[in-house]
Amino acid sequence: MAIKVTLLTHTPDPEKTVAMAAKLCYSPSGIEDIRDGLTEEKTASFIDMLSSLGHASPVEHASFTFGIEGISRACSHQLVRHRIASYSQQSQRYVDGTKFDFVTPPEIEKNPRANEAYTRALEVEAKAYKEIRDALAAGYISEYLGEEQSGTDEEIINSFKETNKTQCSAFIKKANEDARFILPNASTTKIVCTFNTRSLQNFFAHRCCNRAQWEIREVAEQMLLQCLEVAPHLFKNCGPSCLFGPCPEGNMCCGKQKEMREKYKRA
Repeated sequence: MAIKVTLLTHTPDPEKTVAMAAKLCYSPSGIEDIRDGLTEEKTASFIDMLSSLGHASPVEHASFTFGIEGISRACSHQLVRHRIASYSQQSQRYVDGTKFDFVTPPEIEKNPRANEAYTRALEVEAKAYKEIRDALAAGYISEYLGEEQSGTDEEIINSFKETNKTQCSAFIKKANEDARFILPNASTTKIVCTFNTRSLQNFFAHRCCNRAQWEIREVAEQMLLQCLEVAPHLFKNCGPSCLFGPCPEGNMCCGKQKEMREKYKRA
């Protein structure tokens, strides 16, 4: 499953919103006339001024909400480390994991022996998840009915579901809660996240870096491209930290500053 990022919504007219905040800081304008004279040119001028001064607080007034799917749990754990953001993630407690989708890293995919071992391990985990989930659910049903039920775990679940669908669903969700511990980092997830512009700029500086893990780097690049479409002035200087200065990675620098600057060069 390919990574897909969708810009779901954003502050209406985000650049003008930021420009109004900047105008309030740097002019005698009152709230009632803060919108006056904010042409496209003047708006861009305010945003460029903020960037040159390093005055970042006004850009926090514009926010962007993304839907992200096709990423692994390993990737989402990196994403939520960016704390100045809001997240809503697909639950492994309520969503059945017996047939989970998974992400295969490109380096594993192109290595036949590694890919075979990887696929084999995922098949074992999927089978174990179902066995654990069904065993737990069947146990809850027996406890609920007050006696041990005969038949396989799956038969017990299906039989109980015919007479008590709601309670059966509750038991399965309860079983999912513990069975999910066996699910791998490779299993896919979906997440909705909201960042303000300042937090996004910081996110891009870290995650567009050539040393960032490949999966979250792709997420960041898709997010940045969509931000540039709706707010080109706010994000025109965004990308890895090395675009306008020395690489902050020290001895771990990838040594590809020239290539990165060319990649992110914008008119």
